[in-house]
Formats: sequence, structure tokens, C-alpha cells
Amino acid sequence: MRPALKVLAVSLVLSLPLWAQHGSRSSHSVGGGYVPHSGPPAYHGTPHPTHEGAPRPTYNDHEGHPEAPHVHHNGQWVGHDQGRDDARFHLDHPWEHGQFTGGFGRGHLWRLAGGGPNRFWFGGFYFSVAPFEVDYSGDWLWDSDDIVIYEDPDHVGWYLAYNVRLGTYVHVTYLGQ
Repeated sequence: MRPALKVLAVSLVLSLPLWAQHGSRSSHSVGGGYVPHSGPPAYHGTPHPTHEGAPRPTYNDHEGHPEAPHVHHNGQWVGHDQGRDDARFHLDHPWEHGQFTGGFGRGHLWRLAGGGPNRFWFGGFYFSVAPFEVDYSGDWLWDSDDIVIYEDPDHVGWYLAYNVRLGTYVHVTYLGQ
């Protein structure tokens, strides 16, 4: 057998596990480097109740999925269903520190450079996680995770910070440069 043919045969055999894994990937997979093509669409359904005493929403919609808002590999944003009138998202001064201008979506990957949920930064931009969603960011690595920022189509003054490693996201406000 020719050497080039042997190399090709060995390469194909060694790549079979990768093809098998790729083929078995569910459209409901979460995280692992997936970056959504776009942010969520505006929500037009019936919002989850958020009043005092309302049951906390659950997000673990499939076995192995996080109990936090997340994005499926098919682009479905799980948990972005609060609706425009959710009082938790009301900001008296929505753009108090200006608007984020660093770029949105898939083409703008940012590496977290420090801080924590109350104040984190990357590329000279500072943000804060919504107080009522801090527990959804408990597994984030504030000094090394990659995130992508998306505009929130429903809540003025809020952005969505998507964690590429985990596939989860939280609402964040911009604190300036």
C-alpha cells in the first residue's frame, strides 16, 4: 500500500469517534463553544408571573441542561419569556452610563477580565448582572470565560451576556468605560 494511502486510512479511522460524536449531537445541546447567530426575538407570549410568591421558573428543559436561562444549539433562547412589562426590568435611567458600543452578537467575542456579578469587565467596558439573576452566573469564571453581548429586544437599558462555555445567559446593565 502506498504511504499516502496508509496515512489517509489511519486518518479516517482516527476521525470516526469525532464524526460519531458530531452526528449524535442533539439540537438541544447547550454551551461547549456554541455561539448563537442572533439574540432572542421579542417575546409576544404570556409572560411568566414574577410577583411576590410566584413560583420561580425552571429552565432545566432537558436532561443535562442547566437550571438557568440558556440557549440551545438550534438558537432557541430558553427563559427569555418575561415580557416587556416585567417590573423587575424597569430602570428609571436606562442609559445612565451611556450605551454599549463594543459590538453585539456572534462576531464579537469578549474574554472576561475580572470582577464578579456586581461589576465585571472586558475590553475596558464594565457591566453588572441583574440582582435577581446573580445566582444564574454562579459557575461563570469572571477572569477567563468568553462571553457575547446581545441587545435585549424587550427591556430598555438591558443587555444579555451569553457565556460561550456554559451556554447560559443573564441580563446585564452597562456601567460605562
